[in-house]
Amino acid sequence: MSSLFESTYNPDVLSCIANLSNDEVFTPPELANKMLDMLPQEIWSDPKATFLDPACKSGVFLREIAKRLIEGLENEYPDLQERLDHIYKKQIFGIAITELTSLLSRRSLYCSKYPNSKYSVVHFDGPEGNVEYKRLHHTWDNGRCVWCGASQKEYDRDEALEQYAYEFIHLEKPEELFHMKFDVIIGNPPYQLSDGGNNASALPIYQKFVEQAKKLNPRFLVMITPSRWFSGGRGLDSYRASMLNDRRIRKLVDYEDANECFPGVDISGGVSYFFWKRDYSGNCTVVNKKNGKADSLTRDLRRYDILIRSNRAIPIVDKVTARTNKFLSAYVSSQRPFGLRTYAKPSGRGDLTLRWRNGKGPIERSEVTVGGEWIDKWKVIVSRVVYEHAGGTDAQGKRRVLSILEVLGPKEVCTETYIVVKTFSSEAEARNCMEYLALKFPRFLISQVASAQMVNKKSFAFVPDVDFTKSWTDEELQRVRPRQM
Repeated sequence: MSSLFESTYNPDVLSCIANLSNDEVFTPPELANKMLDMLPQEIWSDPKATFLDPACKSGVFLREIAKRLIEGLENEYPDLQERLDHIYKKQIFGIAITELTSLLSRRSLYCSKYPNSKYSVVHFDGPEGNVEYKRLHHTWDNGRCVWCGASQKEYDRDEALEQYAYEFIHLEKPEELFHMKFDVIIGNPPYQLSDGGNNASALPIYQKFVEQAKKLNPRFLVMITPSRWFSGGRGLDSYRASMLNDRRIRKLVDYEDANECFPGVDISGGVSYFFWKRDYSGNCTVVNKKNGKADSLTRDLRRYDILIRSNRAIPIVDKVTARTNKFLSAYVSSQRPFGLRTYAKPSGRGDLTLRWRNGKGPIERSEVTVGGEWIDKWKVIVSRVVYEHAGGTDAQGKRRVLSILEVLGPKEVCTETYIVVKTFSSEAEARNCMEYLALKFPRFLISQVASAQMVNKKSFAFVPDVDFTKSWTDEELQRVRPRQM
């Protein structure tokens, strides 16, 4: 049977298009097969097993599933055409996310974009086969879609344009799609919807596909998503809590650099795929993948309210949390410490000094809308953006944890380009804090939480709030006793 696919897919067009889009990231066949390898081997010889990809793009998952079933069911259905008819009509199903991807997926699966044509490897009565696509519209309420949260301003658009109202997550009862239960749900859902701003303000959407898939209660669920949910992500707090407390997640494979999965594609914070098993309850095996090497550890994801990425960091963080319950995250400001947007700049007059992206300059006190209690104190600030690309490493492969680290004096404020870590009544304490944050150990702890190229309040969740009336070294921190923290 391999000769059928070798002759039909040469060269492998799916490998070629895997690098084309950053909004709808196509899955390379190699990655799809790594995800499929997580399923039990016996499923490929089960003629009753059913499979669903609820977010078809290139159709790579459906195609690779078909290839495995064609080989695994050879004894059950010796006649090739009978085997193909059974697999394609009774076992494999998909929901495309756009009209274009529906054609791509059918071409990948059936060898024809219209499975009722003479070129299809199996014949269906209709042009969709088991890969459906419905052009839906968002349901607006107060400027947002009630199903996916899409911005009406951004997506209430001309009928000729794609609406991106994904069918799978615009249903109250997803089981009504094919009126059947699925043994396996697998896919690479869309990651975000534009919110009319830059990439950082985009609305995450992948979690809705995961949550909807769980409602169908399959035997197995495998999905790849951005890893930002580990510790951050806009509106992902409840999703993170749900995932960390879900004892059915058997394995999670995490790539800090998404380029190792999707060559040439920047995805802030990396990507990860998980294996969810309905009839399993226990700890999760977390696999860290970096530079082609793997580090594996089975652990309880409920240990912290965020997912610490590095397995090797777990015992270190455990020791820190055993020694103290006072951390800098209790003091770190919100995204806009003084209510001043990124584009704010000095007005040329006023009794305050504004630290903005191009330096410093005068500003009126009346322009500060929050954080007034910090104005006359010494402040330690860091820039929110750590690096400009999703890989997060320099030419030597080293990761930057903090970018700009400064002390602002009384009557100095900053834009949302920066966050305030802590305030002090004396310059000496502020400078001790700044020097402390430049040490290896605090930056190591920050890096365990900062899963994207930005830092925020949660990034300091494991950084101890020490005595800043004195200066510190990494060696002293290693010897510190509980009462000193």
